[in-house]
Amino acid sequence: MRSNKYFLVFIAVTVAVLFYGCGGGQGIAISKLTNGPTLATVTGDNVLPLTVNGTTCAANSDVNKPCVTVKLCATDGSNCQTIGDVLVDTGSFGFRVFRSVLNPGLSSALTQVTIGGKSLAECTQYGDGSADWGPIEMAGLVLGNEPMVQLPIEVIDPTFPTMPSDCSTSPDTDPVEAGYSGILGIGLFAQDCGSLCETSANADNGVYYACSGTTCTSTDVNASDQVTNPIALLHQDNNGVILELPSVSLGGLPSINGYLVLGIGTRTNNAPANVTAYSTDEYGDYSSSFNDVTYSSYLDSGSNALFFKAPSAAALPACSDGLSGFFCPSSTLAFSAINIAATGSTESQINFQIGNMNSLSNTNNSVFVEIGGDGGTDEFDWGLPFFMGRNVYVGLESASSSLGTGAYWAY
Repeated sequence: MRSNKYFLVFIAVTVAVLFYGCGGGQGIAISKLTNGPTLATVTGDNVLPLTVNGTTCAANSDVNKPCVTVKLCATDGSNCQTIGDVLVDTGSFGFRVFRSVLNPGLSSALTQVTIGGKSLAECTQYGDGSADWGPIEMAGLVLGNEPMVQLPIEVIDPTFPTMPSDCSTSPDTDPVEAGYSGILGIGLFAQDCGSLCETSANADNGVYYACSGTTCTSTDVNASDQVTNPIALLHQDNNGVILELPSVSLGGLPSINGYLVLGIGTRTNNAPANVTAYSTDEYGDYSSSFNDVTYSSYLDSGSNALFFKAPSAAALPACSDGLSGFFCPSSTLAFSAINIAATGSTESQINFQIGNMNSLSNTNNSVFVEIGGDGGTDEFDWGLPFFMGRNVYVGLESASSSLGTGAYWAY
């Protein structure tokens, strides 16, 4: 599964943090796992049941895949369809769904967004070299039992008209290949490109395209027409979300059940308790410190492991064959990092472990807290294992809560 952090295009970014030699000041708080193996029941119109490799995911899903079920409709509320196997991704922004997943009535009822009389399309590129390509269409989306919101979404359709050559050499063509029916991007930002794609100076952005016939040309686009984070459009719960997952012991589990809770401090069921917020920079990053070196980092539920640059091949050897992107130490190793807010002096020490992915993949389990991989870059991608055992808060940009004004991560 890929990392979906957005920076003009979706880029996977990664880095390492060892237990010894961590930087940081005195008196750093230790961030402990707060959730046990079973969560307290959470109910409300703003709650979506979330499973990792459970009933809301397709059978035989990739390891550590968090999924929810949503309802997609035409903008007038007609032709609604319930869609499962939707990847919950704090590293991207907006809703994307494969055309092949939609029933014919809903597919034809969605409204094409146009720009200058041409059809608007998007190339969503990922760090693994793949991409999602398709038109931007207006739809109605229902999360939990919240009122429907109208928003632009990307309908993933590799046949729409002609994918630009600079989009990708490895486009996703169907849900089975991609590993999901759709993506619910609930990250820190309201639009998926924002000001970077709004001005004519950035028209050649490689993200949005105006298409006429079989010709598509890169274009600037107003924020109102960009793929939009549905959380920003909710009436009451529009300042962020909470991902709640139980803890997972070493060795893993077949699946786990959790919650996606909409809003932060907007209802009694999402009031923060014993939570520390970490401000981010304009790209949604804060910092992680390792061995007196500080790296950009972020929290990404759409990445199925902790991706970071290995300190050395001897310290964390790569797996062989098809698992070469993961680590395979001979025994499970303990590591640690210092996470640092982008502004102010808030810091915490995060302890984690890395096991042998080859051994873990040969079990009957699909959910693991101790998997990591080497992305080979100088950023730290805190993937889904970070979320296990914690309530993680995603504070939307410019939106306020008792934790402060976004963008921020909190746990």
